[in-house]
Amino acid sequence: MSSMSSMAGKQATRIAGTSNNAVFAWFKKAEKAAPSTKQIKRAPQKVKKALKKAVPAKKIPVPSRKPGTQKTGGGAKGEGLWIPNATRPEWLDGSLPGDRAFDPLGLAKPSDYLQVSVDQLDQNKAVNKAGQVIGQFNPISDEVSEQRLQPYSEVFGLQRFRETELIHGRWAMLATLGVVVAEATTGVAWQDAGKVELDGASYLGLSLPFTVTQLTWIEAILVGGAEIYRNTEQDIERRQYPGGVFDPLDLAGDGGERAFNLKTAELKHGRLAMVAFLGFSVQALTQGEGALGSLAKFALSFEGAVESAIE
Repeated sequence: MSSMSSMAGKQATRIAGTSNNAVFAWFKKAEKAAPSTKQIKRAPQKVKKALKKAVPAKKIPVPSRKPGTQKTGGGAKGEGLWIPNATRPEWLDGSLPGDRAFDPLGLAKPSDYLQVSVDQLDQNKAVNKAGQVIGQFNPISDEVSEQRLQPYSEVFGLQRFRETELIHGRWAMLATLGVVVAEATTGVAWQDAGKVELDGASYLGLSLPFTVTQLTWIEAILVGGAEIYRNTEQDIERRQYPGGVFDPLDLAGDGGERAFNLKTAELKHGRLAMVAFLGFSVQALTQGEGALGSLAKFALSFEGAVESAIE
């Protein structure tokens, strides 16, 4: 009995020693497999280098904003719209000088025509069907012909509107300048200049050997002849900007961005002159005063308002 117990004790000691050796060997293996402190510190650097090689980092550009109102909307040249947050029509793409997408009535919208079949008019049928759309036609609206009275193929074409705007703007610039110069030199309001000319035609204080009727005919012949000659030109660009003697300094000769900016400036001045002459006309009809007379009245009213405010 004692021998059996001693054998059991020896067997247990062997098992315990074997298990301790196994545990000790496992810890040794784990200690060798575990990375050292230096390896742990170097690991992030290796990962960063691998990421840099694999996916190069890109810098996202941050747009710089200047203080104040920013210009938004606009066309090909980065210009603004005629009113903030306006929707630009498809036919106004900003390629023309001075294009601010102003066409609230859609007058310059390209015309398109629909071909519709004839309605059924059979009185013996209970139901007569209405005609259906069977075709569509889109004419070319910017063609110029040799017809001098109406050279454009479409009256409501965009290029024709641009040409008429340019001509009206140029006449308005001459008219507003003439009104101010004439009133400043003669003292006669521009709407009364015709009455003075009835007594005898004069220019810069010098009498002219012509009657008003003769001057009217001379003006009609000269201006009408120039207009007929202009309508013989079939090139759209030269109809609007003939160049040559009308550009003696060759300011728009390069035809690049400088010419585009000069055309835009001309349109701006022409539009302002048209509005100014409209104001001259309203003042003459309502106040009976010319441009300088209305300006003097405004100055007097402003002076009276300042004096009353001081008192």
